[in-house]
Parts: sequence; C-alpha cells; structure tokens
Amino acid sequence: MNKFREFGFIIKEVTRLYTRRYEERARALGLTLPQCKVLVYLARNEGVSQAQLSELTEVEPMSLVRILDHMEDEGLLERRASPLDRRARSLFLRAKAKPLEDSIWAISDISRGEAFAGIPSADAARFMSVFEQIRKNLADLEPLPAASTVVPITGRQSRVRSAPNPKRRTRRGANS
Repeated sequence: MNKFREFGFIIKEVTRLYTRRYEERARALGLTLPQCKVLVYLARNEGVSQAQLSELTEVEPMSLVRILDHMEDEGLLERRASPLDRRARSLFLRAKAKPLEDSIWAISDISRGEAFAGIPSADAARFMSVFEQIRKNLADLEPLPAASTVVPITGRQSRVRSAPNPKRRTRRGANS
C-alpha cells in the first residue's frame, strides 16, 4: 500500500486529533483554539485592525468578529479608534489577557509533547523541518484556474481539463 496516497487524509486526521486535545486543555482557560490563536497573534501585533488580524490569523472576518466580541465581553481585549483611519478600530490586549499567553504556550508544549511521544528528538526535529518545507511548497503554488479539474489518464500521468461549459453548444445541438 502506498502511504503517500493517504497523505492528505493523514494530515486531516492528525489535525483533528491534535486540535481536539489542545482544546480539551484550553477549556480550562475558558478559551477555544481560535481564541488562543487570536490572543497570541494580537500579543505580537497590538494595535492592528480587525482586517489585519484576520489576515494574520487566517480567520474569516465574520468568524473573527464573533471571536473578538466574545473576548471583549470577557475583558481580554479592547477596540480603540484607529489614529490612522477613523473607520477602523485598533485592537489591544487588556491586562487580564497578558498572563494567558504563557498558559497558551504551556498548553502548546504539553500537546506537542503528547503528539511526539516516543519519537526521538532528532526525528521530531527532522519531521518539523520537512513539514515546514511542505508548508512552503504548498504556500508557493499558484492557484489553479477555477474551472479546472485534474483528470487521471494512466498510471502517473494526469492532465488538466476545463470543466464543461453549460452555455456551450454540443454536437447534438444547443443546451437548453
């Protein structure tokens, strides 16, 4: 069996299991993984706008608004008028949030330790190096045209084919 064929499935399953374990621990802080991510990125980038934080965290703007609303209600952050753009709001952590960052990193350390249990540190370091290169490879790819599909031809060959255009005439006559 070719383990490489299952790469995407394995990544998805590892992500699901790791996230579940991380969130079990984060619950003790009253936080979710997305809230932890927002808090850590905001700690490094105080004063950013919601739009900038959405880009940094790769959290959809509407989801981010809900996260920020909840965190503001909990007294973890505040929104201030931006000195650069009167339409924008700058985000800042409140004193109550600052100690949470250390706890978030501690949860990360514990969760990562559980994930790498039984794996020699040299292998874990090599894995992280390879995984970072995979991330870079995927991030550097150009997006495929929206109407393209990959169609297997034989064995290892494949070709890209445009999806059928429903408005295009066929040999039998015009599509209705």
